[in-house]
Amino acid sequence: MRDDTFASALLDQMRWAPGIILDPSSRIVVISDLHMGDGSGNDDLRRNGELLGSVLEKYYFDRGFTLLLNGDIEDLQKFRLAKIRAAWRGLFAVFDRFAREGRLYKIYGNHDEGLLEEARYPYTLHTGVRLGWGPRTLYVFHGHQASSFLVKHNDLSGAIVRYVLHTLRIRNRSPSEDSVRRYRVERRIYAFSRLRGVVSIIGHTHRPLFESLSKYDRLRFEIERLCAEYSLSGGERKAEIADTVELYKEEFLRMGRKERRQGRSRSLYGSELLLPCLFNSGCAVGKKGLTSIEIEGGRIALAYWCEEGKEKRYLEREAGPAERLGEGPFIRARVGNQALDGVFARMDLLS
Repeated sequence: MRDDTFASALLDQMRWAPGIILDPSSRIVVISDLHMGDGSGNDDLRRNGELLGSVLEKYYFDRGFTLLLNGDIEDLQKFRLAKIRAAWRGLFAVFDRFAREGRLYKIYGNHDEGLLEEARYPYTLHTGVRLGWGPRTLYVFHGHQASSFLVKHNDLSGAIVRYVLHTLRIRNRSPSEDSVRRYRVERRIYAFSRLRGVVSIIGHTHRPLFESLSKYDRLRFEIERLCAEYSLSGGERKAEIADTVELYKEEFLRMGRKERRQGRSRSLYGSELLLPCLFNSGCAVGKKGLTSIEIEGGRIALAYWCEEGKEKRYLEREAGPAERLGEGPFIRARVGNQALDGVFARMDLLS
């Protein structure tokens, strides 16, 4: 797929997408890639199902958020819809609560595109949702539209996953695990967003991005910033910086070793000035929790949810103290938090 072909198709999609006008009182949460299955050991969501249900019901619903489910919610490439609904009745009941109050938007991805053929599916399906912040646009869509193979042959891809890979217990090399495909998708959407002054909020690759930066890039830039500050500091602050750099460096090197073993490239961007125009809500099937994109009070944030005691060691230094969800074992941290006006101002200045 040529970049101009992708851009033309995405612009056309945006014109027909439903819109939400944001103001400082708006509360939006974007969650993607739940990959709900049949509740068996092959169900990707089983690890975080209780966490997700608690997060949606006890935090986002109770606080008046509008929920944007951004694709690959039900994994129809592996399981039948009837089995998925039977396994996750409680979670669908939470979706129903949002829907009854007009606070649910259901965007489909490549793994749940088959929902378009379900005559009795209870929720309206969208290709994306436009968010308006004054004259500016944030566009929420799954992201598989940037893959030429999935646009042309998603039915074939689904058949291979269900009848070959799933049957033989062969792990699917999805964009979340294939760095070449993942970065191709992200770079294409980044280029589109940069050129048109649009903020894109995607899922699909399972890789959280905040202001176009992955965790790897954020750590790298923060280490560099702290090293520069270190030489100008003294006393307790100097010791604090040294301790923080050690934690960040440990995680940075761990990620580098992991990606080298898997043959992945570690950074998405080259030497150009980076525009904060691409965000990714990550996924709900992470080994240590789930992530979401929040818009609240005119600000955009990347939230990380996990069970207390299972968070990364460096998290408190990067995100600050975690917030507990009620009396349960789950906690929330904001890894990134920025004013929307600041995001668009930087885009204008750096473009």
